[in-house]
Formats: sequence, C-alpha cells, structure tokens
Amino acid sequence: MKKKYTSKYPLVWQKDDLYIEIFCSIPNIATGILLTTDKAKFVIDPGDGLLRDLNKVLTKEEILEISDVFITHGHHDHLGGVWSFLTYLNVMRRKKPIHIYFPKGCQEIISIYNAFSEVYSRDILYDIILVEIDSDKKFRSKTVSIQPFKVNHREDLDDGTTVEVPSLGFKYTYQGKSICYGGDTAYCNSLVKMAKNSDLAIIEAGAEDEDDKTHMTVREAEAIGQSAKEYFLVHVKE
Repeated sequence: MKKKYTSKYPLVWQKDDLYIEIFCSIPNIATGILLTTDKAKFVIDPGDGLLRDLNKVLTKEEILEISDVFITHGHHDHLGGVWSFLTYLNVMRRKKPIHIYFPKGCQEIISIYNAFSEVYSRDILYDIILVEIDSDKKFRSKTVSIQPFKVNHREDLDDGTTVEVPSLGFKYTYQGKSICYGGDTAYCNSLVKMAKNSDLAIIEAGAEDEDDKTHMTVREAEAIGQSAKEYFLVHVKE
C-alpha cells in the first residue's frame, strides 16, 4: 500500500543507501533537508536552524564531508541558514571546496556570498563555488544524478498582483532509486512529470485555498504525490 505522510517533523525516508531527512519545512519560518548516500552528503534548502539540526544527526567530521548545497529559490525560509553553515565550515577548518547550486536570477544567494566573502576575505580557508542553473540539463555529483527542473513559484505584491520568483525543483537519482523535491511551487506540469514513478516525492502544500496562485493546496499536492511510489507533504500551513 502506498504510504501517505503529513508534516510532522522530522520526516525520514530511506531505501538501501539513499537516505533523506527533512528537519522541517514550515512556511515563513524554515526548511532544512539532508540527503545522503554511502558516498555523498548534500544539503537542500538550508533554512534557519540547519546547523543545529545537522549537529543532531552528524558528527563534525561528517558535516565537513557535505559537498553540495542545493537552493530551490531565494526566500528566507529556504536559505536563512546559509551564513551560519558557511561560517561553521570555516571555523572547523574545512579545506575542500563546496558547491552551491541555485536558480538563475536568485539574487539573494549572490548577495549572501558577496557579503560573506567580504567579511571573511582574509581568513576563509575553502572555496565556495556558485553554480547558477539556467537549464534542465542533468549533472552528477558524488555518483548521484541531479535533474533540475523549473517550477512555478510566485510571490504576492502589495497591489494584489504576483511576480515570478526564480525557482527550481530537483530530482536526485542514485543506483536506480529517485527522490523528487519540488520546492515551493504552484501546480505545474514539470513537477507532475518529475514526481511520477519517483520512489519518493516531496510535495509542498502551502496554499489554504485554490485562489492562492503561489503554492499548492493539499488536494493538488496529494494528486501529484500519489503518482509516486511514496510521498511526503511539506510546507503545510497549520
């Protein structure tokens, strides 16, 4: 029977060596996700509190092994923990570079990087490599295949209109097993396509009603999630 999950955190899923833990995904507060295999450690959407949560489940040495950070979009609840995470790596004497992947046009992560580089210009010990994604081309890291895909996230303006937010989802595939994470998005065909037949789909359901064009309702999110083998609903407003 297909399992249905709701937003009681942390959410943990594992199949063989592919493991994911969603520490939290709370609208306007924070998101934080750890994905690991036997050879890889990734952070996804490093919101506020990420460093605290990582230290609950990983040793210092394991945190220093994190090679890649994936950011779906620039809202504060998805990248509010970047500064403290990067600072911790420096304090712990990291030497290896770290890659940060983000959607083209996401000015927030560029601003954080510029400010961090200025503050620590004299003593930063490792390279931070920003990778701006502007296509759906697959790439690999640490034997994991990563498929970025554009999603439809918008934010409300004071005049009642909405504006597009540069946003991505990511599908991670490792040894024939896949996890699809849509980030924040309204209903969109790209997410429908990527979630279908995934071993796990992580689908946001932050809209209270169908008039919300910036997120999905629980009903919309469940419709997509049910096309995967298992799914989590996240970012649900309480």
